[in-house]
Amino acid sequence: MTSATPQSVAAAAFDDAIGTSTPRKEDARLLRGQGCFVDDIEFRGMLHAAFVRSPVAHARISAIETAEAEALPGVVAVVTGEDLARLTTPGTITQENATSLRMETIPVAKVRFAGDLVACVIATDRYIAEDAAELVDVEFEPLTPHLDMFSAQAATEDPVDPDLPHNLHTHETKVYGDVAGAFAQADRVVEAQFRSPRLTHVPIEPRGVVAHWDEGRRALTLYTGQQTAHVARTRLAARLGLRENQVRIVSPDVGGAFGQKIPLYREDITIAAMAMHLRRPIKWIEDRMENLTASNHARDDAVYIQAAVRADGIILGIKAALWADFGAYAYFPPSYIIDVVGWLLPGGYRVANYEYTINVALTNKCPAGTMRAPMAIVTWATEGLVEKIAAELGLDPVEVRRSNLIGLEDQPYVSAPGYTYEALTLREGLEEALSRFDVKAFRETQAQARQDGRLLGLGIATVLEPTTYGSEWYKKALGVGSGHEAARVRIDPSGSVSVSVGINPSGQGYETTLSQVVAAGLGTDIENVAVLLGDTDVAPYGMGSRGSRGAVAGNGVAYLAAVDLHDKVLRIAAHLSGEPLSALRLAGGQVTSAVDGDPLFSLAEIAWIAHMDPSRLPAGEPPGLEVHKTYDPPPMTFSNGTHICVVEVVPQTGRTTIAQYMVVEDAGTLINPMIVDGQIRGGIAMGVGHALFEEVLYDEDGNNITATFMDYLIPTMDVVPDAEIHHLHTPNPHTPRGMKGMSEGPVQGSVAAIALAVQDAIRHTGAEVNELPLSPRRVRHLLRSTEGQNDAD
Repeated sequence: MTSATPQSVAAAAFDDAIGTSTPRKEDARLLRGQGCFVDDIEFRGMLHAAFVRSPVAHARISAIETAEAEALPGVVAVVTGEDLARLTTPGTITQENATSLRMETIPVAKVRFAGDLVACVIATDRYIAEDAAELVDVEFEPLTPHLDMFSAQAATEDPVDPDLPHNLHTHETKVYGDVAGAFAQADRVVEAQFRSPRLTHVPIEPRGVVAHWDEGRRALTLYTGQQTAHVARTRLAARLGLRENQVRIVSPDVGGAFGQKIPLYREDITIAAMAMHLRRPIKWIEDRMENLTASNHARDDAVYIQAAVRADGIILGIKAALWADFGAYAYFPPSYIIDVVGWLLPGGYRVANYEYTINVALTNKCPAGTMRAPMAIVTWATEGLVEKIAAELGLDPVEVRRSNLIGLEDQPYVSAPGYTYEALTLREGLEEALSRFDVKAFRETQAQARQDGRLLGLGIATVLEPTTYGSEWYKKALGVGSGHEAARVRIDPSGSVSVSVGINPSGQGYETTLSQVVAAGLGTDIENVAVLLGDTDVAPYGMGSRGSRGAVAGNGVAYLAAVDLHDKVLRIAAHLSGEPLSALRLAGGQVTSAVDGDPLFSLAEIAWIAHMDPSRLPAGEPPGLEVHKTYDPPPMTFSNGTHICVVEVVPQTGRTTIAQYMVVEDAGTLINPMIVDGQIRGGIAMGVGHALFEEVLYDEDGNNITATFMDYLIPTMDVVPDAEIHHLHTPNPHTPRGMKGMSEGPVQGSVAAIALAVQDAIRHTGAEVNELPLSPRRVRHLLRSTEGQNDAD
């Protein structure tokens, strides 16, 4: 059921801290090195772990010899998959209309990718554990690795998952409208293809875990950087055979996550199980090579599109085939991410007739999962299709956009897959961006530059970003799951305020924005609000941080809880003063008369009475000042943006530099504009990496050949543009204060805008950009492939 927030509540602002660029509260400790990360956690008698990993991509395990490692002084235990099978239960990922996927804690019979787990060494010192791991002797029976999702899907001999008959896990087609009729009426069918590389997240802090078993209390505490702490607790308790109230997860300061720290990993379960077994605290901290080779990867997908169009550029229908390489194991339902690409592919355009097929293959690569904007390819595919329609029909791509984009007057608009678009400035955002960027003048500059041997290109991308997935969406899309969030707001007897929410921070600035929304909803000062996050024994059960849900779900529920508490404070004040409720106002921690502004009570005075003198409360009003609130957002909330990028491509080297970048963003009501701008800039940086630099590569034997920063290139400050940012503020009518949320859209937009700009720079050569990253080598190859047909050199 959709929870529509009443406009009276949505518009309430008692002491409005929402919309101000308040400096981030968490930065003082983090910038001074006073934060507490997983590796800072220490216990007396702590042991350390190292994992033995497979050097081959696909093999049966014939034998594991641990005696030499166990004999090394300082080694406490060496455990294999058989040992963990006695201490833990396997994990299972289920998906409607598909085979469930089972994952052992440590493989017993077969490894599935280079970097897969084989054994775990526990020792008194990390260095001893690492040395001992090298002494574990494993005999493998090599199998042919399946490394390409297209060829792997047909292979039946030794499939990646022995429980499956082949490697194509998911194959499903969805049809909306009269697709056949649309193609029959078309003046032209335009085809396009787009291929995204396999990437990895590269958080500044790799994964890590400290497990502490309290034998006296029979309770386990797991310290780990986690985006979904409560969900991880539920899964961990089940895998260890514990009651959930025996397990506590504490996520301290987290040095970046970007989706990589959503799953409960096999390493986490192993360390927890061994801490219980040995009754000693154990720490494992991932090194950078492990992070690059064995932590979840992402992207690695492809889109093939056919569009039925009229001669004037109107899109009549679309057919798309979508592919995803999910790697060796599944931490998420395999169809989850690529299906988002599918239903989002029409973007902000009017497309009534639409068909897409999703295909998900398992391969002998590191597992893939979510990464900030897991559907990052989609805007590039949508906008790239529009550009190709314009090119083949000889039309202006801006005019093709204008002819097909949804405007405010078209809304509410229901997309072909059934999603409602409301309060989105898709066409209006494009027009705002074009009013600030002179396309005609750029074309003149581009033409002159080309005569001088310089290649300039312009990329324009209109972004439709899904930000908050409600429970109704999970039920419809996955058959199970929750999108709700919970908050607890408390006023202590002294008048100080605390808020705890189920979202988990990893750099988003939640301590600041939660202080702002609680201060606004309650009527107190930001400095008076303490934020308590990341501890499942403190925070109410929530769904964590993923999918840009921190604003609408996390901050939204905290705001609603604060409003409830605000109302209780005023009810008490009205009773004590004899004034009518409508004549009172709470702002800045003071209850005043709305008529003459005279102060009546401080928040501290009301709090003291509520806690310490409850006999003075109104009849039926319970003692204390604490509110627990849950909130289930609408099925789907969207924001939108327009990105404009100008690049220069050096024809002799293929190097691309970004000369100009502009964003017009509409995220509804902004809690903290400075933090939103920071999210935009960070998203652009990730998009630069995706479009120009980053790519996980494997050799023919399945070895990761990008296992260090010498080979896996991430963008540095000299290549990330200083973006010009502008905002539209169109509130969503169904969310608290009209919030929409954002943070993944800037990745979608920058990937698309940069790729389209490079395409524009070299289009006259006949070269076609359909694969990322656009490294100098790839761009130079594109230019060389058309030499003799153009004047690129």
